[in-house]
Amino acid sequence: MAELRLDYLLRHAGAATVIGQAPPDLVFRSITNHSRAATPGALFLAIEAARDGHEFIAAAREAGAVGVLASKVVPEALAPGFAYVVVDDPIEALQRVASARRQELEVGVIGITGSVGKTSTKEAVAQVLRRRFNVHASRGNYNNEIGLPITILDASDQHERLVLEMGAYRPGEIASLCAIAEPQMGIVTTVGPTHLESFGSIEAIEQTKGELIEALPETGLAVLNGDDERVRRMALRAACPVVTYGRGALCAVRATEIATRGLGGIAFTLQVPGGRARVESPLIGAHAVYPCLAGAAVGMADEMEPDEIAAALAEPPTRLRLRPLPGRNGATVLDDSYNAAPISMRAALDVLAEHRGRRVAILGDMLELGAIEEEAHRQVGRHAAGAADVLYAVGPRGRWIGDEARRAGLPEVHLAEEPAGVTYQPEAGDLVLVKASRGMALERVVERLVEAAE
Repeated sequence: MAELRLDYLLRHAGAATVIGQAPPDLVFRSITNHSRAATPGALFLAIEAARDGHEFIAAAREAGAVGVLASKVVPEALAPGFAYVVVDDPIEALQRVASARRQELEVGVIGITGSVGKTSTKEAVAQVLRRRFNVHASRGNYNNEIGLPITILDASDQHERLVLEMGAYRPGEIASLCAIAEPQMGIVTTVGPTHLESFGSIEAIEQTKGELIEALPETGLAVLNGDDERVRRMALRAACPVVTYGRGALCAVRATEIATRGLGGIAFTLQVPGGRARVESPLIGAHAVYPCLAGAAVGMADEMEPDEIAAALAEPPTRLRLRPLPGRNGATVLDDSYNAAPISMRAALDVLAEHRGRRVAILGDMLELGAIEEEAHRQVGRHAAGAADVLYAVGPRGRWIGDEARRAGLPEVHLAEEPAGVTYQPEAGDLVLVKASRGMALERVVERLVEAAE
């Protein structure tokens, strides 16, 4: 990350007190709220969440952290030269510092939000922009009230574009992130029933995602998925110009002649005002045209030619959401175990359906769906019946997936209460999709399936 000095932190964090002695020119090399992720030179955030981060300050210091942002003093965590900074709220203090840093950066900021597709869109946008600019983008899923400020503080004066993923669990959170980031361009991918339990309604999700568009200046640009009705009507909330992308005939940035090539990626014709180009992308599945198109829309805004955009999209991305991994006994594993929502479940199953060998789906609970959770899981079950030859349904909600797949005519359905109950043994030629919400820990299944793969 760019250097963050202790004196800069104290100047912008609000009311802050340093306990003990620490040199004011002390430099933090990274920021984390996980003690196990602390590295030499790190600033540790002691956050009170499911577990009290103050209990791990000493562990973070032993791992190499040279300072902490905390809301209370833990005497046994104090040490000579260790910057123990006490503030009212560590997250708010971090955001204050990031906001100050944002004001200093002469950089074009692109914010990306949506119910699904944020990470793949972020990667595609960054990939296109890197053809011409020095780009910094959110790492992994650094998209919340902690991750976004850290991403801004990671940026240096040499960066010309900053691509920020923005997530939300409740109304108002996108507006708060925009107040820190001040994006000039905003992309909304989709509106769907993710985190419905905390939002309460799909309308509240739409309202919150649209906060990004409302935050854009008149000189900015709103980039909207024109195939999603809820996203498309956010144009009415924009004070700036709007460009739509999608498959629809009325979209300004459009994909036609789409050809899916299984694990080999996708191809399509990119059509933009005044030009076209054939795109060959390593991204998997027909739904992957959407992040590509969002990246193309941003490239067009920066006056890139269609052929230049196509060349950028042809490069292998730094991260693939659907990751094909070599599995045991000659199988291939599609690891999408990090996250799941009804839309992304169906899209992943569509990829599985194209496979010519045996198709195995290992699907688990989709969490935080609230009142629609049973019907959403049953819809996935019906979809799985037409896409898979074998289904392992994991978890109490996963049972609904399995029950519905059986009703829809899938003969081989296995139920498991937890990942350890998945007894599937890979065979040569199998394609295995593993997907569920992160809380189901299906990465344990992935680890077993790819262990000692030849």
